[in-house]
Amino acid sequence: MLAANPPMGWNSWDCYGASVDENTVRQNAAYMAEHLKPYGWEYIVVDIQWYQPTAKTHEYEPFAPLHMDANGRLYPAVNRFPSSADGAGFKPLADYVHSLGLKFGIHIMRGLPRMAAHNHLPIADSSLNCAQAALSQSVCQWNPDMYGLRCSEEIRGENPGRAYYASIFRLYAQWGVDFVKCDDIAREYPQCEKEIEIISEACRHCGRDIVLSLSPGPAPVERAEHLKAYANMWRITDDFWDQWDLLRKMFERAEKWCIHAGPGHWPDADMLPLGALRQDYSQDDWTHFTPDEQKTMMTLWCMMRSPLMLGCEMTKLDEPTLALITNRDVLDIEKTTYCGHPLYTTDTASLWIAPERCGNGLYVALFNLSDCALQGCVTEDSLERPVTRARELWTGQSCSGSLQAHIAPHGCCVWRIE
Repeated sequence: MLAANPPMGWNSWDCYGASVDENTVRQNAAYMAEHLKPYGWEYIVVDIQWYQPTAKTHEYEPFAPLHMDANGRLYPAVNRFPSSADGAGFKPLADYVHSLGLKFGIHIMRGLPRMAAHNHLPIADSSLNCAQAALSQSVCQWNPDMYGLRCSEEIRGENPGRAYYASIFRLYAQWGVDFVKCDDIAREYPQCEKEIEIISEACRHCGRDIVLSLSPGPAPVERAEHLKAYANMWRITDDFWDQWDLLRKMFERAEKWCIHAGPGHWPDADMLPLGALRQDYSQDDWTHFTPDEQKTMMTLWCMMRSPLMLGCEMTKLDEPTLALITNRDVLDIEKTTYCGHPLYTTDTASLWIAPERCGNGLYVALFNLSDCALQGCVTEDSLERPVTRARELWTGQSCSGSLQAHIAPHGCCVWRIE
């Protein structure tokens, strides 16, 4: 099954915005292969505007020229991705990532380039052109590169949206793409419902297994069944950054969405802003999360079984951060449990449990949501089972009976009960 477990990998957005280049992707892929692959990290994803030659930061340049082929399909900017020259596209870079035993992904925007529509470029393997497929009134509010597509009508017996999306996903399959993050769509219900279905169809029939991720959030929870049917993961929040108030609010989102996590379809709490971030602005930038907040984030993402996507410059990882993301016991929560959910959440604390699919094991996570230290206690009665042996997964300390811990502000403990 595709995405049987929540996907784990790296995405270039948090550290490089729209400006990532080939050398950066290669150095991060090499680092992942050497240091993180044994722990399940495997996707290398190039985020937005890889087709924009002059992108330099997280900011977009409205109406900048984009690199594309004669059929209106975006290609990597050769000055940023030299191996894409002579029409090679992302295939050489994908081949390199695959040679490391990893998987390769890209970001796309919903729709087709407005330049392709204005120039009436033909759609590959179709009698239609990009102008006929474009909806000029459907434009992303924060990036004007693209027009949305006509997905609910036919012209001369063809669905224009289907024809264009089929053409680009066939290209991605030829490049060797394993993961596509489609943006400006997850929260755009109901107007993009049909477009999601057509994108999913193109992805599933392109001749290659490709994980389909939808952004940005918050996706509407009332459309959970539709999302589960047509995507492998979807964002439940807008861009998540290293701010405690955003992490605190994630507990409410996690509670609403956790029941929808399952093999092949994963609510996505967004990237993990750990380590070196925003490198396009400052080489010295580092996460603003405290060490305890970082543990809380990792623990919550694993208990709700969110995908895990690093946003850092991995070659700058320090030992504490590396230890955080290579804790096998915590990462195993994502692979071995089901129906993780909160027993309660108050203004000061949240208690989550996640039973193992096989055996009698149970994971218990207690989060301190307050600004003061918490003397936490989880009793056997509250868990409705005896605790003959338990181990706290961040410290390795064993205990039995009631689970007790002194938890720092914004920190957590997570135990595995045997």
